[in-house]
Parts: sequence; C-alpha cells; structure tokens
Amino acid sequence: MKIFRLLILLAIVLQACSNNKVKVNNLVELSTNVEAKETPFSINVVAGKSFHHPTFSFWVEDVKGNYIETVFVTQYLATGVYGHGSLGENKWDNKPGPANRPATLPFWLHKRAKAENLPLMPDATHPVPDGITGATPQSDFLLHSKIINELPDQFKILMEINIPWDYNEHWTNEKYPDDFNYKTSAQPALVYAVTINKNELEKPYFLNPIGHSHYSGEDGHLYTNLNGFSTALKIIESAKITF
Repeated sequence: MKIFRLLILLAIVLQACSNNKVKVNNLVELSTNVEAKETPFSINVVAGKSFHHPTFSFWVEDVKGNYIETVFVTQYLATGVYGHGSLGENKWDNKPGPANRPATLPFWLHKRAKAENLPLMPDATHPVPDGITGATPQSDFLLHSKIINELPDQFKILMEINIPWDYNEHWTNEKYPDDFNYKTSAQPALVYAVTINKNELEKPYFLNPIGHSHYSGEDGHLYTNLNGFSTALKIIESAKITF
C-alpha cells in the first residue's frame, strides 16, 4: 500500500513539473526598440485568470509624472484597427476594421498626445511607430525593450491595461446608459507603476496597481479608488522588470 501511495505521489509531482514546463515553453517573447543601444530591460508578465485579449501599453515617466517615452503598445490601439470594426454606435462588424475607442487606455493616450503634440487616438494617418508595437500575446509574455531617452536618477515605468466589455456588479451595462464609450470598456483601464532608481538597476522591480483611468476616456486623470473592481484586477498576476 505504501509503495502504491508513493507511486501516486510521484505521478502527481511529475505531472506538475510537466505542466510547469509547458507553461515556460509557451512564454511569448516580444521585442521593441530593437535598433537602440540605450538602457535595455525586460518585463516578465504572468497572465492572470482574466487575461483574455487585453489591450495594454508600457511607458516611462519621471517621478513628477512627466511623460518620457512609450516602449510598447498593442497593435489594435496603435493602428486604430480593431478585431471588430465599428459600424456606428452600438454596432460592430464581424471582421477587423477602424474604430474610435478612447476608453481603451485613456491615461496613456492623454499623456502621449499632450507630450508629443499628437491627436488623442492613433489611426491610419497617425499610427504609433511599428518599432514599439506588437500583437497581443495570448498568455504569459516577456517584453524586451530599451529606453532611448536620457533618464533622471529616479524614474517610473507604467503599464495600463484593459479588457473590453468586462462588466460586473459595480460597473454594469446600465451604469452610464447614454455613454457609448463607457460601454466599449465596462471596468475602466487599470494603471500599474513602479519607481526605479537608476543607481540600483541590478535588482528586480515589480509593477503594482495605482489606480484607474476615466471610464469613458474623457480625461487623462488617474483615479486611485479601486473599489468595485473585480476581474480587471486579475488580468495579470505579476509583472517583473529587470535591467
């Protein structure tokens, strides 16, 4: 009986190791700013239970909140062409096409537009440069990038992430019934951040949630109250930055 139990335990351990190995092998690697030579770093994101085709961006600021540069944004938002194009208010195509969705990542959109003197929404005329964009990964991913601009002694790396139509008991379909942009988002985009010391790049840093964006993208403010959020907080499990 003892031998039988040991064999069962060994089978369970081997299965767990096998599962972990599969997950590692499925890790998606993304690269941006490939030709640059300045400040290389990587962000290892572990997907959470709610990770399902999210839109997200990573960018750099100084500690006062002044935008420095974007290092990654997913292609749908970067080009303004989504998996389901817009056919008018509350109408969606069954194939990719252009759409205007300011509630997708409002905090980043407003920061970038103001700093770079650009229209708020990227589109075919004003897309985000290809060198800092990529397809949305379907699971855990590792982003390799480089910060091109000169950095102060302390700076921040931020992430904004959102999944459309993720309603819950607080962010309901009827919360803002006349706001079309809200309905494309439901739970607003979440913002993560970490402050990094330029003289301590040998240690890892972890992004943590600091607030959310405007529910329909009307402004670029950060709202720090996270009450009422549920599945949105489970889009990612962790995000570790190493230099």
